[in-house]
Amino acid sequence: MKIVLSSNPYRDKGLRAALEAKRVLEHAGAKTVMCLPFQPKKGDRLDLPRQLPLSQLDKELATADLLICFGGDGTILHAARDAAFHEVPILGVNMGSVGFMAELERGELPLLAPLAHGMYTIEERMMLDVNVLRGDRLISKDVALNDAVISKGSMARVAEMEVLADRVKVTAITGDGVIIASPTGSTAYSMSAGGPIVEPTSKSIIVTPVCAHQLAARAMVLAPERVVTVQLPRGNRKYLYLSVDGGKAVRLSGGDRVEIGCSQRVTQLVRLADRSFYQIINQKLGGLSQ
Repeated sequence: MKIVLSSNPYRDKGLRAALEAKRVLEHAGAKTVMCLPFQPKKGDRLDLPRQLPLSQLDKELATADLLICFGGDGTILHAARDAAFHEVPILGVNMGSVGFMAELERGELPLLAPLAHGMYTIEERMMLDVNVLRGDRLISKDVALNDAVISKGSMARVAEMEVLADRVKVTAITGDGVIIASPTGSTAYSMSAGGPIVEPTSKSIIVTPVCAHQLAARAMVLAPERVVTVQLPRGNRKYLYLSVDGGKAVRLSGGDRVEIGCSQRVTQLVRLADRSFYQIINQKLGGLSQ
């Protein structure tokens, strides 16, 4: 059993949590490899242990059985693309605030020991393929676990766009933008913008307007087989921006379209505890009844 430990050094100071997990897992008989989830920013002085060998995440995932991420939900989202490509299950250890996708908290690391003997279950999460087209030319391609957000950015302008499902117009949105979310992403930005909470193991595509300037604008839940297209008006001189899972924004111009559909890839989340989705909502978000 080869387990890759990937720790966000900005959250896990000195990689202390990752090193503790390493001791627990190796004592239980697993082989572990330490990696950073991303390249640190230039000039940052990180508190990293001396003499600790660190490998490359993309290299180690090719032969890994499991990936453990230490950080917040952003760390898990960052790893989800590569893990899905290599079909490696992910377990998240929350080092942030909410940590909605994390299975364990910082103080629960002894619970990792059963992983060495394959004692865990897998929960599959739907992902979204996100393609940007300019005419017939594909200019950007990505995959999302949470969401794709088309917005006006920081400029104080109103964004205009049409949303289509299988090339049939669903709605026109005037406002700050639109969120196209997976069920996993329904409890992220989409929820904050007034979208529905959807069980994360279900399959659907959620379309949530952001600060729409229309009384009739409502969030919608579409079937997973739909291809959702967000179309920018031709001749529009305003730039909009696409961000996938909170990543680097892609600038969109008039006539561009963003096509979003259910991906063949899935994120596999490792589950150790038998906790209901609604128990997690109550714990992390303060509950639905408050």
